Amino acid sequence: MTEKEKRDKGEIYNPNYDKELRAEMVKAQDLCYAYNQIRPSNLEERMKLITQIVGKIEKNFLIEQPFMCDYGYNIEIGENFYANHNLIILDAAKVEIGNNVFIAPNCNIYTASHPVDIIQRNKGLEYANPVKIGNNVWIGGNVTILPGVKIGDNCTIGAGSVVTKDIPANSIAFGNPCRVARKI
Repeated sequence: MTEKEKRDKGEIYNPNYDKELRAEMVKAQDLCYAYNQIRPSNLEERMKLITQIVGKIEKNFLIEQPFMCDYGYNIEIGENFYANHNLIILDAAKVEIGNNVFIAPNCNIYTASHPVDIIQRNKGLEYANPVKIGNNVWIGGNVTILPGVKIGDNCTIGAGSVVTKDIPANSIAFGNPCRVARKI
């Protein structure tokens, strides 16, 4: 089984020396670099290039520069999406983002993580768990969403939160770790 096949099954894998995964990551890095160098006023060129990076994007979207991701093809974005500056998505696993999602500046979405076992970690091994963000979600500035998290529909995640566990639909949640403050 290849390292990519292990990754896609949610098993521990080594991306560091696998030629296929390294090539895919470098391609995404090059495309993100090119995207981030386009003048902000050249919206047509930005839109054209971002569709080459992200796996699936519906209509009415804007991702402000700079933007970075690991692979790009594992990212699916719904309609009416806006991400402000400095969005980083480590998409070793699938990242699904629903419709009407707005992300403030300096946010991170991580699917990749490393083992706690130091022997495995020192070998460069990692694993990836998908992240899913529902419809009608607002994510405040400087939020980090960790691997395996699901955020339900109609949620607001407060600025500075570290989302370590699932957030149920119709919730306002914030903090480190992020917790539901109240239902809406």
